[in-house]
Amino acid sequence: MEVRNSVAMDNSSMAAPQQPSPPSKQNKPSPNSVDTSSVSQRLQKELMSLMMSGDIGVSAFPEGENIFSWIGTIEGAKDTIYEGLSYKLSLRFPLDYPFKPPQVKFETPCFHPNVDQYGNICLDILQDKWSSAYDCRTILLSIQSLLGEPNIDSPLNNYAAALWNNQEAYKKMIHKLYTDGEAFES
Repeated sequence: MEVRNSVAMDNSSMAAPQQPSPPSKQNKPSPNSVDTSSVSQRLQKELMSLMMSGDIGVSAFPEGENIFSWIGTIEGAKDTIYEGLSYKLSLRFPLDYPFKPPQVKFETPCFHPNVDQYGNICLDILQDKWSSAYDCRTILLSIQSLLGEPNIDSPLNNYAAALWNNQEAYKKMIHKLYTDGEAFES
């Protein structure tokens, strides 16, 4: 009888997590109703789309076997103060992606008004303006664009925002931090 009770408990504990899986209300996605295999499939499609896009200066790939953790690269756009520089980013996709944005951070030190000393990025589409219509490609292109066109009215780095109008001094700081950061990473 004890075996049956433990079997019954095992069956009930196995059944409990399975009940929320079928999405009965597709209009209200929640973390409980998201199927991680569908998130994995979406990320696989985004990876293929990004690889086939031919966009210049942006790329990203899963880090090892984990489809939810990517390493991205952004090159400074032509005719910007960041031209010729390449930045490594980390992208961490939540289990309820695309309903929630990924966490994106600069891993290469980046002197920028909208990037703090830890690599956190202040970009509206990664926060309150997020839409499930965005994808990895959109995020990378937006960050690449942000490099050359910062929002100095909403800085994470006040010093960079104040220095932005003096492009010569700003460029020296970019290259100093970039060069020091490369030495640190080696």
